[in-house]
Amino acid sequence: MLNNRNRRHLLQRLPALAALAWAGGCARTASAQSSASVLAKPIPSSGEPMPVVGLGTWITFNVGNDRVAQDASAEVIQAFFAGGGRMVDSSPMYGSSQATVGHGLARAKPAALFSAEKVWTSSSRGDGRGPAQIEQSRKLWGVPKFDLLQVHNLLDWEVHLPTLLEMKAAGRLRYVGITTSEGRRHREIEAMLRSQPIDFVQLSYNPLDREAEQRLLPLAAERRIAVIANRPFRQGDLLQSLARHKLPAWAASELGCDGWAQLVLKFIVSHPAVTCAIPATSSVAHVRQNLGAARGPMPDTALRQKIATHIAAL
Repeated sequence: MLNNRNRRHLLQRLPALAALAWAGGCARTASAQSSASVLAKPIPSSGEPMPVVGLGTWITFNVGNDRVAQDASAEVIQAFFAGGGRMVDSSPMYGSSQATVGHGLARAKPAALFSAEKVWTSSSRGDGRGPAQIEQSRKLWGVPKFDLLQVHNLLDWEVHLPTLLEMKAAGRLRYVGITTSEGRRHREIEAMLRSQPIDFVQLSYNPLDREAEQRLLPLAAERRIAVIANRPFRQGDLLQSLARHKLPAWAASELGCDGWAQLVLKFIVSHPAVTCAIPATSSVAHVRQNLGAARGPMPDTALRQKIATHIAAL
């Protein structure tokens, strides 16, 4: 029989065990239950499993024609896929990041890429700017088609969203989404979550930026819309601030975290409505550490609140 202490321990671990079983119920049961595998959650609209840690490219992959920096980014991409990653996210707004992604993909030749791109251009219906930009992005990536296209920061979404939905209906795209960041335009995002047939929403979420918990995350869960969490580290500022403080002992003993990055990411991706977080990095060591957040125990509700309270107090 379980004593009270063991029973409490088991109850604390139930969310992580349930998440692992949830991912394993999809196509990768054996690997999802192995100690080396990364946690995956299903995309609500399809049930397709998605590793909970992806790879962002904002700033870090904007390296221009610097071949040394391009090759370093390619090593990050190779390490990301070798570690069990799948989703790579970029945008025409990110300078040369798309070309850098294409360079890295050509080297890595991943078997399980989930390509997440955006359309970001002022446009009017029928002027062709959106489709032309999407095609240019596809060529830069070097992929036959994108898995996910998102209207970046809702720019002219009334024009671009119908285009993306038409592409999906024609089989030239698998998923459609919208994005925002830094807490902007949440009311408009909420209205679109209620009214538009989208598969993904991307927004900012981390232990300090929690506004989305109030309405957007519950609504996304209700509407079966996947959530991508951007700016998990506040563009590095959060980790830089936390680096001045010692990681609490319970982060390692209860969650297996080896640093602040993993603790922050585990807080984010353990929210039931969050499908994936997309930290950006130019470091192979950091991408491996980020993927480590998708392994091992996940915080339950009480521990998530403990993480948020502790970080907010520092």
